[in-house]
Amino acid sequence: MLTTRTDARKGAFPAAFLASCSIGGIRVALDKPNEGGPGGEGELAALARDLKAATDEVKSFAEKSQTEIKNLGKVTDETKAAADKALTDMGGISARLTEVEQKIARRGGGGGSGAEHKSIGQLVIDSDEVKAAAAQGDRWKGSLGVEVKTITSASATGTSAATALVQPDRSIGLLGLAQRPMTIRDLLMPGRTTSGVIEYARQTVRNLNAATVAENPSAPKPQSDLAYELTNTKVATIAHWIPASKQILADAPALQSEIDGELRYGLAFVEEQQLLLGDGTGTNLLGLMPQATAYAAPSGVTVSGETRLDRLRLAMLQATLALYPATGHVLNPVDWAAIELTKDTQGRYIWANPAGLVGPTLWGLPVAVSLAMPQNQFLTGALRLAAQIFDREDAQVLISTEDRDNFVKNMVTLLAEERLALVVKRPQALIKGNFTISSGA
Repeated sequence: MLTTRTDARKGAFPAAFLASCSIGGIRVALDKPNEGGPGGEGELAALARDLKAATDEVKSFAEKSQTEIKNLGKVTDETKAAADKALTDMGGISARLTEVEQKIARRGGGGGSGAEHKSIGQLVIDSDEVKAAAAQGDRWKGSLGVEVKTITSASATGTSAATALVQPDRSIGLLGLAQRPMTIRDLLMPGRTTSGVIEYARQTVRNLNAATVAENPSAPKPQSDLAYELTNTKVATIAHWIPASKQILADAPALQSEIDGELRYGLAFVEEQQLLLGDGTGTNLLGLMPQATAYAAPSGVTVSGETRLDRLRLAMLQATLALYPATGHVLNPVDWAAIELTKDTQGRYIWANPAGLVGPTLWGLPVAVSLAMPQNQFLTGALRLAAQIFDREDAQVLISTEDRDNFVKNMVTLLAEERLALVVKRPQALIKGNFTISSGA
């Protein structure tokens, strides 16, 4: 219950009523908001009048210029200067008018767009109880009450929990869904191309027969054999698009930036999958895993009770024996967590230090943790030496109204696209395998 008291001797009821009003002991100013202040309805009306006057003045100068051209063959400098000033003034008034309209729209006022927003005082004065008391004028004596629900039930939004008294706070920024971190591109050698196909020669035979020979050999010196094959890979295109409202992109720059970011993220997501797992069929890239050399335990090393750690060390050895010492590992986060959580018989962590801040490393090599890598599989090798990315077109977002019936529907199409190729020059430098170990951890 909101209770108000007033002294009948004050005269006119509304003035006395506005002098003293409390809600729960807190005094509240009940006068109507000053709509004539800066950014209010009064300023809006004044600016509209000023804009009309400025427009009329510009029209008069236009007519005067036409008369001077007809009579003198040109517009006098005085008229031209005055016309330019009138145009500048009209532009300034128009800009100010637009600014005030936007302010009113943001706070829910102006022009009957939605529910009317009233102060506490206005809602109390408009209540039936106060109107009945005010009609009695000086004859009214005593106190009256206004139910709180009469004030708070006036919703400002129609369907939300917000009311005319309590407006919702708008959190700054946009809250997007979580995005997967990308790691594979950074592991490979970068490059660029202006073609749609990358050709490269790859050595297939190396038969070196160098030996010591006599000063005057009776037989020919030893011959070595080298052979190369010419192969190629295509430049692939990754693209997707979404429709959007032309107005909302123009009115919300932050939203447009967010959409651009999401579209580029979609390209990066597919790129990561293609670089690692692309099968080369159709429009797909031929990725690292399909071209890597299968893991085979090197001979000469016997491991008892093999674990994930052992298998990755043996894969490093396999790459070293192929003359391409490994420079890193690529693991699924689940497998990396299983390695870090490995304990000895006394419950102590073998590999990880929970209190440590050292980045993921294994056997002295960095570990790239990627959700694109299937669980229970790994890739080890000299990654930058083995493969190279050739970018044909960097990721970009294009906006166009020239798509189907966009023009008549005030819609735009946002298209994200990139073009790239992947060349695996040395498959022997990449070792792929799995952690299916019958006796291991």
